[in-house]
Amino acid sequence: MSSEGLMEEPPEAPWAGETPHAEPAETRNWKLFAVKVVLVIVAAIVLYQLPLYYQEFRVRQFNEVIFLSVAVLGLGLLTGFNGQISIGHGAFFGIGAYTTAILVADHGWSYLATFPVAAVLAFVTGALVGVPALRIKGLYLALTTLAFATTFTLLIKKFSSITGGTQGKVVPRFQVPSWSNLTNDQFIYYLLLLMAAALFVLARNLVKSRVGRALIAVRDNEVAAEVVGVNLAAYKVMTFGLSAAFAGIAGSMSVMNTPFVDANSFTITKSIEFLAALVIGGAATIFGPIVGAFFVVFVPEFSSDINPALSQVIYGGLLIALMLVLPGGIIGGLKRLWAFVLRHVRKPAAGVSPPPAADPAAA
Repeated sequence: MSSEGLMEEPPEAPWAGETPHAEPAETRNWKLFAVKVVLVIVAAIVLYQLPLYYQEFRVRQFNEVIFLSVAVLGLGLLTGFNGQISIGHGAFFGIGAYTTAILVADHGWSYLATFPVAAVLAFVTGALVGVPALRIKGLYLALTTLAFATTFTLLIKKFSSITGGTQGKVVPRFQVPSWSNLTNDQFIYYLLLLMAAALFVLARNLVKSRVGRALIAVRDNEVAAEVVGVNLAAYKVMTFGLSAAFAGIAGSMSVMNTPFVDANSFTITKSIEFLAALVIGGAATIFGPIVGAFFVVFVPEFSSDINPALSQVIYGGLLIALMLVLPGGIIGGLKRLWAFVLRHVRKPAAGVSPPPAADPAAA
């Protein structure tokens, strides 16, 4: 080999002159913020267009998804973020529904004026039901809420002269303003959507606040939470009341969508439906209730379209499959997938180091 060949410089490495480093945190944050903004804009456009492209029956189903997601969100605050189990949220939902139905049908109130009353009544009832949570937890607390749900149904039937009992109570339909140029179901959709959006923002801010951190601390370890100064009694009762208030507002929304109530609509089955939607979407997530509500509203219908005789079997099989594949719910699974993608996208930039330069003498 000639001396010229020995002295020839080795080919430049593709990363020569560059110092591999991780993407600056500020840049990553801006990119994530931009992605979130785009997703919010796309979601807003889709949600705005939905009632304009579908028939009224389908729009009423979308309305059902909205108020169910609010009820499940309330249950999520209690069960997912505070660790208290409730199988009685169908009763809180019923309190809101009957409050609106009675005030509108018998006393001539406007629908919207009944919502604060329903929220307060549900909050107070929920706080009272939550008092036993100071002494019991787990399955014993679940049985207590189950007893309350059963008692609520019996009371509805007992006072049938006010509630309509098993025959039900017909409520005057919500009157849409003439200036809206929308159908009844379309206007109700947008109205419920705005109220639900406000409640979801409220819940998200609550979870991100000091109160939310206290709720999670109580869920994870009550003894440790009490040691650092968290008032267990106050937070448990408050969470029960707040969770019930969300369910009560959802109940009022349901009457606006379907102006009829009866005792058979608020049995233990409704509570189990809420619990199933919570687990499907993701218990300790804010947006999981939306996914869970979509599932419990539309999947049974699609299962029936596949095979009417086996619709319940198909629905149950899908539930079991989801629990096995995504034990943290659909939103929980998506979060893990997103974290996995980010971890592997950033790894080459942060972990790659250039190989040592070739030694000319070794050639």
